[in-house]
Amino acid sequence: MKIFLDTANLKDIKQAQDMGILDGVTTNPTLISKEQKSFKELVKEICAIVKGPVSAEVVGKTAGEMVKEAEGLVKIAKNIVVKIPMTAEGLKTANSLSSRGIKTNVTLCFSALQAILAAKAGATYMSVFVGRLDDAGHVGMDVVRQIKQIYLNYKFSTEIIVASIRHPLHVVETALSGADIATIPYAVFEKMFKHPLTEDGIEIFLKDWAKVKG
Repeated sequence: MKIFLDTANLKDIKQAQDMGILDGVTTNPTLISKEQKSFKELVKEICAIVKGPVSAEVVGKTAGEMVKEAEGLVKIAKNIVVKIPMTAEGLKTANSLSSRGIKTNVTLCFSALQAILAAKAGATYMSVFVGRLDDAGHVGMDVVRQIKQIYLNYKFSTEIIVASIRHPLHVVETALSGADIATIPYAVFEKMFKHPLTEDGIEIFLKDWAKVKG
């Protein structure tokens, strides 16, 4: 399973990159709006830090608008992936861009049916939002498992990104489901490597080490 960070914060991205476990980054208009930089400048800096794919989202409503935006985005860096909403116009955009070799991430997917359409349209990635599904009274990871089985059945090459991750157990469930990627907020990512038994163990070792004569 690949680990992406779901953020546009340069400090957090650098921290994860320095650990050697960062496979990519996903951004969206909300995450971008939290940073004090222009959109293109910020995305360019992220792409310079991260070797893997960096998803940058279009905001147009029609396929024509989205394609035009995408053409500008891919000029920023070679590792840009164009993030497109799961709509009829978005699917047209994904199909058009994919046919030209431009990588796409169809986002805001909430059902296996939408995931099938994204794959058929040629999307490189498909993002399913488990946290929002849970909030709406569904079991988000059940949807992920359905999508994984369907993609295996038909050998779709589209990679499954599990998004809207709310807690570390979502990450564990993503790995167990066989999904390709978990895109994780930094606050959740930090919890993955922290454990009270690890901290207690370090404290005990340091206390015992202090008793050792040089």
